Amino acid sequence: MSSTTLSEVTQTPLIDLPMDSWMSHLPNALWDIPLFNLTIPGSHNAITYCLDKNDRSPVDLTQPDMLQKLDKYMKPIIRPFVYKWAVTQERCVREQLDCGVRYCDLRIAHRPNDSSSDLYFYHGVYTTVTVETVLKEIKAWLDAHPKEIVILSFSHFLGLSQELHTLLISTIKNVFDSKLCPKTEGVTLRNLWSLGYQLIVSYDNHVANCHRELWSHIPYWWANKCKAEALIEEFERRKNNGRPGGFFVTGINLTEDLKYICSHPTESLKDMVMTTYPTLLSWVREQKPGSNAGSLNIIAGDFVTESQFTPTVIALNENLLSRST
Repeated sequence: MSSTTLSEVTQTPLIDLPMDSWMSHLPNALWDIPLFNLTIPGSHNAITYCLDKNDRSPVDLTQPDMLQKLDKYMKPIIRPFVYKWAVTQERCVREQLDCGVRYCDLRIAHRPNDSSSDLYFYHGVYTTVTVETVLKEIKAWLDAHPKEIVILSFSHFLGLSQELHTLLISTIKNVFDSKLCPKTEGVTLRNLWSLGYQLIVSYDNHVANCHRELWSHIPYWWANKCKAEALIEEFERRKNNGRPGGFFVTGINLTEDLKYICSHPTESLKDMVMTTYPTLLSWVREQKPGSNAGSLNIIAGDFVTESQFTPTVIALNENLLSRST
């Protein structure tokens, strides 16, 4: 590593990099490290800022039968609770990317009884914005940030026929075209920049095997806990068993259960998340990127633009700089 690069690192700690273009500002000592050995900020359930709040959307079909029945007959009472606990991000995808997010967790659905082929996102209820609209927004953002790499994870498909999968894949290819990185390519910044690739698409369905532009499912460590301490304990246990070989996500998103919601009737998911962020970010600051068994890769959270989440995750890559000096 050259003295010039060392000086640059000293002058600009990674936590102070411009969040909208942090990858392009990383020191060149990190350009040849695979992206799955860097720490990358991610957005859990990224497209929930535009859930349908006008009651036109039914509750999504993954919800318990009892909730679906209550929503049908007691909508004015039930819906406010659904919205308070379904929204995981308040800022649009462009603002999330501007804040440093480089991994987006996308849950895709076709609305029941919808005669069109339009696809939406969902979490509790469906979004008002279509998948194609959001993909075009991401494409426009990538055009304006030519050295930033984004990972999109398509999963939790709901109500998609084989024809709709084919249509979605066609839309992905048409929107992103030459920006799509084939799954056979080496994923270092230097290599991706030289080839003009800016997007890695993970697609959690067997049809991905037939498309060189679609990567297989990226594992997501989900603790299913409503308390920060329990979540941290679960992830420490998983770390002891070793990390996956390629990309993987550690989701520091807390999960409320019915008991928690009923015992906190005036609160929301955001209230729960923001009160626990200090504890969670303290744990995040202790983590390291790399290929070692206990290292982390993508770290995803809720309300990612509302705290120091993204710069905290990005700053962990300084551990790789200290190793290379």
